[in-house]
Amino acid sequence: MTKTPLIPSALLDRPGQLAISPGILSGGHVFLTGMTGSSADGSMPDDPKVQFRNAFAKIAEVLGEADLTLDSIVEMTTYHVGMEDHFDQFDRVRLDVLNPPYPAWTAVEVAGLRRKGALVEIRVIASVEG
Repeated sequence: MTKTPLIPSALLDRPGQLAISPGILSGGHVFLTGMTGSSADGSMPDDPKVQFRNAFAKIAEVLGEADLTLDSIVEMTTYHVGMEDHFDQFDRVRLDVLNPPYPAWTAVEVAGLRRKGALVEIRVIASVEG
């Protein structure tokens, strides 16, 4: 089975980039690395809604490398720090950026994430089929 990495050009030259692929195209699906809501300069916004929108924007950017959109997402797992404090805000952003039919979704509360200050990490699987 072939694996094609999906790396948006904005990430190619980012200092300190981890040795990972933001996305992998394989077997008719795109598998994305979990995305947090950091800004383009690497800072983590204090505003939860900005974090959530940033995370979905990064997901859209990686999917765009395979000519896909957020509508291609078939499964989503979200990892939340302090989920009770921001879940409603996250859900409003989710409903604003995703369209029916909505992807399958599991939300998990975690004690912490790798990125300091991150409230959510979003991992998705998208289908390359229309």
